[in-house]
Amino acid sequence: MDTREIISDIRENDKNLNSFIILDTEGLAGKNRASGGVLAGRRIAVKSNMCVEGLPATCASKTLENYIAPYDAAVVEAVKRNGGLIVGLANMDEFACGASGETSYFGPTQNPRAPGFIPGGSSSGSAAAVSAGLVDIALGSDTGGSIRNPASHCGVAGFKPTYGLVSRYGLIDMAMSLDQIGPLAKDVRDVALMMDVIAGHDHRDGVSLPVGKQDCQFSKNLNPELKGRRLGYAQEFDRLIADGGIRKTIHNAVDNLSSAGAEIVDISLPNLEKSLPTYYLNVYVEFYSATRKFDGRRYGLRIEDACGEEVLRRILLGSYISQKEYSGRYYRKALQARSVIRNELSFAMKDVDVIIGPTVPKLPHKIGTRIDDPMVMYAYDIFTTPVNLAGLPAGSVPAGTVDGIPTGLQVIGKPLGDQTVLDVMHGFQLLG
Repeated sequence: MDTREIISDIRENDKNLNSFIILDTEGLAGKNRASGGVLAGRRIAVKSNMCVEGLPATCASKTLENYIAPYDAAVVEAVKRNGGLIVGLANMDEFACGASGETSYFGPTQNPRAPGFIPGGSSSGSAAAVSAGLVDIALGSDTGGSIRNPASHCGVAGFKPTYGLVSRYGLIDMAMSLDQIGPLAKDVRDVALMMDVIAGHDHRDGVSLPVGKQDCQFSKNLNPELKGRRLGYAQEFDRLIADGGIRKTIHNAVDNLSSAGAEIVDISLPNLEKSLPTYYLNVYVEFYSATRKFDGRRYGLRIEDACGEEVLRRILLGSYISQKEYSGRYYRKALQARSVIRNELSFAMKDVDVIIGPTVPKLPHKIGTRIDDPMVMYAYDIFTTPVNLAGLPAGSVPAGTVDGIPTGLQVIGKPLGDQTVLDVMHGFQLLG
């Protein structure tokens, strides 16, 4: 099947899913693509907040509806160097503001594994495209769970690397101190393969870690052995899981890991509940700052005139909190709380290899459900936001289903412990 036939096939099968905003019907993403490499023959989706030269970088917003990316993001360059076929730009929550996949200007994405229910967000299209088999691997971005949340809901594997391990050059950021690009795939081995490709130092990204490609051979070093692994489980997880079916599924996953020889260690995260308000206070301020360039003068429309409800909410709150008279009351305290959460996670992981637990506290709601209280929507991120606040690596791997809907097991690692997280995810996936 040639590229045009592949794109045509994806278009036909995506009609009811809406997992793509743009399909590369003209082959523009093929520019500078190598004829061979470790990704040769693989179909790749890229989230619509990453630049692919010649294609619209919309961030799923009317604001940038007609903005054409003038260059390739670093991760796109890497995919092309390794022969990957970029088929299009995946749908997402507008400017990555959302946890459901419903806030896109181009319409909501459906969940292939649970039709009628949200796929999760904000990397909704990336997860859905992988889940439906439209692509082999997708790239998403994760600010507070935006890869792991939809991976859980759609029954695929998703991975958020250590902050700075993957270049964010060419990513239209939401909150620069939290954002990280990462892969989604059905098989953890493909997640690790994509990490081989995209990880490593990039001088164009000011927070890129000084890590050489020789230290990023994740697929080659993938070790599924669980015997002797020390896995921490926090008592606070059980208290905050809102769905009994998810609690049972996660406990079964923990039991399976124990039966495979892993040692389950009780740990405590007493400030876990503080992660949500801490996270969103940081996000509001950073997102407000990031959106000041969308003023309608250089490109696109003025964001306040074109954006949806959730994006506008975050801009207005960020503007308010950023004011001198309020920054001390809110933002500085949020930075202090962020340090507390980071230190707490570091202490909890002192005697374990990774922390395991639920990815999400509740099952996805039905598309179109009116949720008037934004904190109800934000609650999807209770278990994922601490990871971003601390800059840690973490992934979600399918743990089972509840009422026919997938839910994921989250694996959290130490800084630069990406290999260990992928190893445990791979070992757990092989148990199933």
